[in-house]
Amino acid sequence: MLRDEGKGEAATVETLVFILGDQLSHSISSLDGFNSASDAILMCEVMAEATYVGHHKKKIAFIFSSMRHFAQELRDRGYHVRYVTIDDPANSGSFDGELRRAVSDMCPKSIQLTEPGEWRVHEIVCGWQASLNTPVKIVEDKRFICSKAEFAAWAAGRKTFVMEFFYREMRRKTGLLMQGDEPVGGKWNFDTENRRPANPDMFRPERRVTSQDAVTDEVIGIVGRLFPDNFGELNDFNFAVTSSEAIRISDDFLRNHLAEFGSTQDAMLADDPFLNHSLLSFYINVGFIDPLDLCRRAESAYLDGRAPLNSVEGFIRQIIGWREYMRGIYWLSMRAYREMNFFNSERPLPAFYWSGETDMNCVATVVRETRANAYAHHIQRLMITGNFALIAGVDPRQVHEWYLEVYADAYEWVEVPNVIGMSQFADGGIVGTKPYAASGKYISHMSDYCANCRFSVEKRTGDDACPFNFLYWDFLARNRNRLSVNRRLSRQYANWDRMYEADRVEIIESAARYLSKLSQPEGV
Repeated sequence: MLRDEGKGEAATVETLVFILGDQLSHSISSLDGFNSASDAILMCEVMAEATYVGHHKKKIAFIFSSMRHFAQELRDRGYHVRYVTIDDPANSGSFDGELRRAVSDMCPKSIQLTEPGEWRVHEIVCGWQASLNTPVKIVEDKRFICSKAEFAAWAAGRKTFVMEFFYREMRRKTGLLMQGDEPVGGKWNFDTENRRPANPDMFRPERRVTSQDAVTDEVIGIVGRLFPDNFGELNDFNFAVTSSEAIRISDDFLRNHLAEFGSTQDAMLADDPFLNHSLLSFYINVGFIDPLDLCRRAESAYLDGRAPLNSVEGFIRQIIGWREYMRGIYWLSMRAYREMNFFNSERPLPAFYWSGETDMNCVATVVRETRANAYAHHIQRLMITGNFALIAGVDPRQVHEWYLEVYADAYEWVEVPNVIGMSQFADGGIVGTKPYAASGKYISHMSDYCANCRFSVEKRTGDDACPFNFLYWDFLARNRNRLSVNRRLSRQYANWDRMYEADRVEIIESAARYLSKLSQPEGV
């Protein structure tokens, strides 16, 4: 086990650098100017961070093991590291408590850290200088392409913040896939080429398998003991816990999966949860992989003829477009954003989001894979679990907390705007131009889930009809006063109006019966 180090060395510490669990980069800005002879580093696993929501067991194990490996790498480079493990009897259980203990033991003249990614941690940090009577310097996180101030300047005066326009600015700023001032290929966005359903493919390259070492084995045992009732499974742990292994995984993706990533990125297969997705968001968000460097490597794959433009552009857009955009939205309006509820939805999150026990094969499959992997790809999140919660009228705050708990790449800065804004349209259209609501027809087209479902995707009403069908139309009907002004929904409302009155009544009654059962403790 990595032990608590550094006590009793008060006279030697000039600057104490506090590194958080999602800042595991050797180039993190808080280490700029670090003097190995006089400075020290503090890292700590604390119960407050592990329990502010009930994180997936694999998420906790991934972060703690990654932190321990990173701390050892720092020591190997000559840094003095004080590391506090979650099971240390002296562990106070909070960032505040561990910093106070470190300050008491080491008497640093100043404290330095890279700005936290989440608002709640930022508020904690902002109180340290006064409470500790020690200078605290918070430095900018240079892992992002767009600073908070730059995003605020871009957003100033805009009524809506369309990601596509922001993305174009990031393309110009980075020069990625650009020819002068124009995009390579004559278009900014090749999304229309990236919506192909996938077929099972026994020849799809196998994923790189990582091996567990003694540190990870110990962490898994600790997590199993301290968090036995948390969501998720710990077996078959296959996360990289070092930057070097994460880079090898990124190499594998660029070599074996990037070429097909674009065309099948919206597809879903019951027996292939990963398809050609990168599985790199965990490592980007924790600090192992530099996002801009990764994008440049993807660009090189296109320039060298190893991957088509639609795949490379789509991949780069997810990183310098959506990822940067979500962070900007989060910090621009965080205080109010998390509480937004445009549709006044109040239904509790159904129990099957935890158990997976539902006859809807699509939802059951995604929840089962989420329990096993602490991962689901973006269309599974958006168009299965997110879509169902939206059209069923689930409280968006509960949906947000579920996503934050169950996915290993979920941090509030990226998850809140994705869920509250894009998935649940609870912001009323700040992020999305229309709700991402869909019937079973979309799921049937983009997946093989419906073939093994007891519900009929062809039926719109009745007890054996796909719930997505009647819930979709019921969602539009009950929110017409809010959505009818949305031009992107004019065709849907025209189709609703063309239905026979008896059919509309039957749809609403089917939805009412289903939602009434959904509110019961056993769900569906």
